[in-house]
Amino acid sequence: MIRRLWLLLILHIDRFLLTVLSLTMLYGLVILYSATGQSFDRVLSQSASMLVALMVMWGLANLPPQHLMRIAWPTYVLGLLLLLGVALFGEVSHGARRWLHIGVSRIQPSELMKIAVPLMLAWYFEKRERSMRLSDFAVAAILLILPVLFIAKQPDLGTALLITASGFYVLFLAGIGWKVILGLGLSVAALAPVAWSLMHDYQQQRIMTLLDPTQDPLGTGYHTIQSTIALGSGGILGKGWLHGTQAHLEFLPERHTDFIFAVLGEEFGLLGILLLLTLYLLIIARGLYITSRATTMFTRLIAGSVTLTFGTYAFVNMGMVSGILPVVGVPLPLISFGGTSMVTMLLGFGILMSVSTHRRLVKQ
Repeated sequence: MIRRLWLLLILHIDRFLLTVLSLTMLYGLVILYSATGQSFDRVLSQSASMLVALMVMWGLANLPPQHLMRIAWPTYVLGLLLLLGVALFGEVSHGARRWLHIGVSRIQPSELMKIAVPLMLAWYFEKRERSMRLSDFAVAAILLILPVLFIAKQPDLGTALLITASGFYVLFLAGIGWKVILGLGLSVAALAPVAWSLMHDYQQQRIMTLLDPTQDPLGTGYHTIQSTIALGSGGILGKGWLHGTQAHLEFLPERHTDFIFAVLGEEFGLLGILLLLTLYLLIIARGLYITSRATTMFTRLIAGSVTLTFGTYAFVNMGMVSGILPVVGVPLPLISFGGTSMVTMLLGFGILMSVSTHRRLVKQ
């Protein structure tokens, strides 16, 4: 009886992927303990979020892809309605309107759209697989742009760009031509001056800080300067766990969330960074392997988007901490403190496991 129950629990779980994800999260707890000043409460809170996220992942992994197709467009529509609710009734905090109160709790609908957008686009292309035309890509682009505009208006440029990336990966895997991609790239470049004029002052300042963080070392450039000092001072082997000076003397801001990568680099050095990169590359490699074996358009597109978006999150966070990208408030996946991002990330991996273990998709 116990053996049968155990087999039922792991039947639709990709054990290789689960193992690497678990090792990455455990590594994150070790780093978080130091980054929070040896706070057991924060570590326990993060552990509880991980358990909830693992349960969500297990639930999605056991949901066949045809059921994911059924909920794709309702989830997308619900997300748009919630974003509209944020625009009309959302709570303003630090100059941004991103949260919506529902009863006794509040939610951030943009997190839902990280999954809803690629699901919706994958569903859309699945329905048009046999007679795909350029106009279908135009419609898909509109489906992508609508939520991105809502989120950029909040303003939350970082999340808007990441959702744009997740949607673009679906378009790319669906077969959009290189000429179209090149044309879009040139159009974006041509509209850059217009986009600059529409940016908020703090967003423009982030771009200028990227070019020269020393122009405001105690203001907008402070995060970048302190994080690069922490990374560089770690050397090859690091200063040792719990011995990072930039973090523990509180020079490094947001050290347990967006800038936890700097804590890792300072205390564990280049070797610690290489360990994290190895874990990330194993996750991405497994995701691409699952994508390559997907049997339908829908499963191939959603698996590829989840995998490549995960890689984008990691690259953007490490890039902004290293000073090669603007600071956009993107957490380091599976490492940074935060329950919402953890649940969202493992929700995506639950979908990836569903694709991996349910090889046959019934056409809807």
